[in-house]
This record gives sequence, structure tokens and C-alpha cells, in this order.
Amino acid sequence: MADQSIPQARDREATRGKSGRGPGGDTGPTGPTGPLGSGSTETARNAESTTAPGGVSRRRLLGTAGTTGLVLGAAGAAAGYAAAPSSAATPLTSLGSERAMFHGKHQPGITTPVQARGHLIAFDLAAGAGRREAAALLRRWSDTARRLMAGEPAGSRDTDVARDAGPSSLTVTFGFGHSFFGRTGLDQQRPAALDPLPDFSSDHLDKNRSNGDLWVQIGADDALVAFHALRAIQRDAGTAARVRWQMNGFNRSPGATAHPMTTRNLMGQVDGTRNPKPAEADFDQRIFVPEEPESGRGAPAWMANGSYVVVRRIRMLLDDWEKLSLKAQEDVIGRRKSDGAPLSGGSDATETTEMDLEKTDGSGKLVVPINAHARITRPDQNGGAAMVRRPFSYHDGFDADGVPDAGLLFICWQADPLRGFVPVQRKLDRGDALSQFIRHEASGLFAVPGGASEGEYVGQRLLEG
Repeated sequence: MADQSIPQARDREATRGKSGRGPGGDTGPTGPTGPLGSGSTETARNAESTTAPGGVSRRRLLGTAGTTGLVLGAAGAAAGYAAAPSSAATPLTSLGSERAMFHGKHQPGITTPVQARGHLIAFDLAAGAGRREAAALLRRWSDTARRLMAGEPAGSRDTDVARDAGPSSLTVTFGFGHSFFGRTGLDQQRPAALDPLPDFSSDHLDKNRSNGDLWVQIGADDALVAFHALRAIQRDAGTAARVRWQMNGFNRSPGATAHPMTTRNLMGQVDGTRNPKPAEADFDQRIFVPEEPESGRGAPAWMANGSYVVVRRIRMLLDDWEKLSLKAQEDVIGRRKSDGAPLSGGSDATETTEMDLEKTDGSGKLVVPINAHARITRPDQNGGAAMVRRPFSYHDGFDADGVPDAGLLFICWQADPLRGFVPVQRKLDRGDALSQFIRHEASGLFAVPGGASEGEYVGQRLLEG
């Protein structure tokens, strides 16, 4: 669990539009919000309200509440810097009206704050399906995503599952796996950054729940809205592709706390203290593929403004973790469990207090242990490696021995995984105190192209180039 996550800022790149998914749905006011958020800034919505045709009023957000990322970076995360959350909580009644935009320079769901509910799903193209079928599928998927993110029905066969809800910050993000390019005859367009990840000692990977030709990430602040999108994407696949694996996750719901704050993961640790911020001068350079590729590992032109996502299912060995004393747990992470402050900060430290890696106690022992997770994942301990993490927690019941099958759906974004995820995970592999309490059980790496312009579908520059 790297010491970086997206704090709970509700900094949507959102506007509000039609919020009812069935005929006669509410229509809210529209207008851009602030910068895309990975916990960097927060935008207060105007306290305006409009009355929909049906007489139902929608109130703009009075404040911003965040969802989160999770500390788990033994999953392999790097680090960045966090901004303090806003002091105003999100009114629960306004959540449905938040809308993320489908069209844009980047796909939604990368710097969008993590939502309360999420689904990850990978597909393999059906036997005989190739480039033409893939293009038709991405065209269908893009149209469905655009409709649903606007709070509209998916189409004439809409299931009405989310009929009464607004957009609820829904995002749908699409990516291509390594095998996709061979199946579509596009091997020459496969980026070097999509080369398979190296093996790590902490890997216990299930190949049936790893990789895939196509990958879709769905996030929303309402469970039915998220499921509605998942079902629509599955139906749209038709005979062109079949589901390879699916994973379901969750985060704290906006408004669940008295004021916006970084969430806790399933180990009870404050998780989301550090993450690169869009306001930082080198943010785009670290997270997104440039429009002018570099030499060497430069990405093909169709990946301009895109990103690479590493997806890992990381099981937390909660029974073992919960046997540790409070002090032992804090030493493993390097932060106080109560508020996320660094162990080196003293009684007046806060979550965002800078960690002092050299501070020692009266006996000369390092206050932040040498193998503490927060120490190992810092960018200054990894050659500046950084990535944006947008994970979800998961709980899939119990195994045959009664052990919880729970943990983190680790999702991290970077311009090049060889410079982001890989160096940090290698270092974690060599001695992270957290490694004995987690297990990497599935893995995937996907190329996520830039956002679609008006009238364009995601991946069009690849599939029709």
C-alpha cells in the first residue's frame, strides 16, 4: 500500500445535466467545475437549485467531500503530496446530481476522485473477432458511456435499474491489454510500455483473473448506477467479446463523516495521505503520455494524452494483521493509526506533516522504522517515481477455512509503468514490513488512450488510424 492515494476531495470535472435516466428525468444546471482531482483541490458548488419538469429540485453542492484511495502501496505505489480537504461536507441529497464529462483531453476516471462504488471488468475478444469487430464494440461502448454519464438511459433496451437516479459521478474508462494488439493485427501499434510486468516475489497470481484484451473501469457514488453501467457494458459486448474476469469494490460514501477526510482501508489505517496533484508542474509529465513522444520508449501517436494503468487484486491477511498491537501496526506503516500523522511528527503533527526519516528516539532508534511502508514508498526513496492511485476496497466473503477474502483493488496510473509502478514494487519486494500481511493475487497492465473528442469514440485513432 503505497503512501499515496487520492484524498477525499469531491473535485469533479463535472457539470450537471439530465439527471433522470428514464423519460421525464430531471434536468439540472450545467457548468464546469474545478481541476480534475486527485486530492489536490476542491471546488465549492454554487448553492443554486433548479426545478425539474417533474417538480423535483436539485441543489448544487455546497461543499466537497472526498472519496479516497487507500494506503496499500505494498501493492506498489509511489508517492506525491496531498492537500487538506475542505471543511464542508457533501449534502447527501445532492450526490446524484454530480456529473463527470465523457469527452475531454483525458478519459474520465483517472484524476476523477474515487467514487463510493466501483467495478473492474476485463474482456477477451471472441474467436474470429478482429479489428473491425473491436472498432464497432468501442463505438457502442463509448456511446453507452456518454449517455449514462449524462444521466440518460443507455438506449432503447435500457433496464431501468438506475431510472430514478442522477449521474451520481459515474465514470467509464476503457483500456487495451497486451494481447489485444495481436488479436486485431495491430502489433506494430503496441506500445513498448505495455510489455509484461516483471515477476515479483510477493506474486501469487491467478492467470484467470489477470490481464485481458480489453479493460473497463466503472465508478459511481451510487451502487445501482454503477451496476446499471456494468450491465450495459456487458450487454453491449454482444458476440464480439466475452467476460474474462470481474471485480467489485467500494470506498467510503461521500457525506459519511462529519467533515471530508481521508478514508480508511480495511486494515483501519488512514489511507490517502499522499498523491501527485494536478497543480504540480510535472504532474502531466508523470501521469500522462505526452503529445510529442520521447525517443526510446516513446508511445505511438494514438496514445497521446493517455496513461498506463496497473491493476492488482491485493488480499489483506486481516486475521494476522488484527493480532498485532496498535504500536506494531503503526510501526509497519510508519504513521499513527488515529489520524495518519507520521510517527516522526510529535503530538501536534497532522496527516500532512512532512515525515522526518532521520529522526531518532532517546535510544538512537529510528522513529520511522527502516522497513516502514510509508518510508519505502516515498518518491525521494525511489528516484522520484510517482503514480496516481485510485483503488477500491473489496470483500468477497470467506474462503473454505473461514478466512476473509478481502483487501484492495489496487489501481494506479502513470505515463510509463517502468518508471512508476515497477521501481517502487521492486523496492517493496526487498523488505517492506507490510508485505507479510498482504498477497498479490491478480494483475493486469493496460494502455488507456486519451479521451474521445466530440463525435469520436475511445480508441478510434488506434482502430481507424
